[in-house]
Amino acid sequence: EIVFGNVVGSNIANIFLIIGTASLISSPLRIQYELINVDLPLFVGSAFLLGLTVLDNNFSKNEAIICILGYVIYILYSISSGKEEQKLEKDGNGNSNKILPIKQIAILVVSSLFVFLGATYTIESVTKISEILNIAKELIALSAVALGTSLPELIVTISAAKKGHPEIAVGNVLGSNIFNSLMVVGIPGLIGNLVIPEDLIGGGLLVLLAGTIMFFFVTQDKQVTRWEGLIFFLFYGWFIGNIFGLV
Repeated sequence: EIVFGNVVGSNIANIFLIIGTASLISSPLRIQYELINVDLPLFVGSAFLLGLTVLDNNFSKNEAIICILGYVIYILYSISSGKEEQKLEKDGNGNSNKILPIKQIAILVVSSLFVFLGATYTIESVTKISEILNIAKELIALSAVALGTSLPELIVTISAAKKGHPEIAVGNVLGSNIFNSLMVVGIPGLIGNLVIPEDLIGGGLLVLLAGTIMFFFVTQDKQVTRWEGLIFFLFYGWFIGNIFGLV
C-alpha cells in the first residue's frame, strides 16, 4: 500500500501542485507541440492503465510486465523521435564522438545506493509514524511521502519557470507521471502481487484520474493560464487537508 499510495500521491502532486506552481510563476505556461501530441496521450494512457490494473484491488506480475513493457516502448519511441530531430555530432574522422562518462556513471551508482537506502528507511519511518498517529500507512504515503517524492520535480519546475523554460516544467511532470505509473509500480509488482487498499482506489486513484482528465482538457490550447494554475494549486491544498480531516 505504501508503493501504490506513493505513486498515486506523487502523480497528484505533480499535476496539481507542480503545474499549478509553474503556471503561477510563468503565466501562461506554454506547452510545446511535441508534448501535446506525443507525451500527453501517453500520460493519460498510463494513468488509466494503472487504474484498470488495480480495479480488483490486486496488481499481479502479469500486469507488472505489461506496465514495464509499456514504458520500454515509450522510451524507445522517445529515443527514436530524438534521433530524427537532432543530428549526431561527429568528430573529424566522421565517427561519433563518444566518450565514456565515468563521472556520470559513478554519480548514478552512488545515487542509486542512496535511493535504495532512502527507500528502506522511508518505509520504516512511514510504518512508525502511522502507528504513532494512528493513521493508515497508505494515507501517509499518499500525502507526506508523495510530497517528499515530488520535491525534486517542484524545485526543477520552479527553476525552469523562472528561467523562461516552461516546456521543461511540463515535460518533467509528464515524464515523471508516466514513469511512476508504469515503472515504479511495475518493478515491485514483479517481486510479488501488490494488494491495493479499497480506500486508495475509491479516493486517491479517482482524484488522480480526474486530475489527468482535467490536465488533458486544460492543455488543449497549448497553455495553462494563471487562473487555471491557481485552481490546481488550491485543489491540492484541499486534497491534503481532506486527507488529514482539516477541511
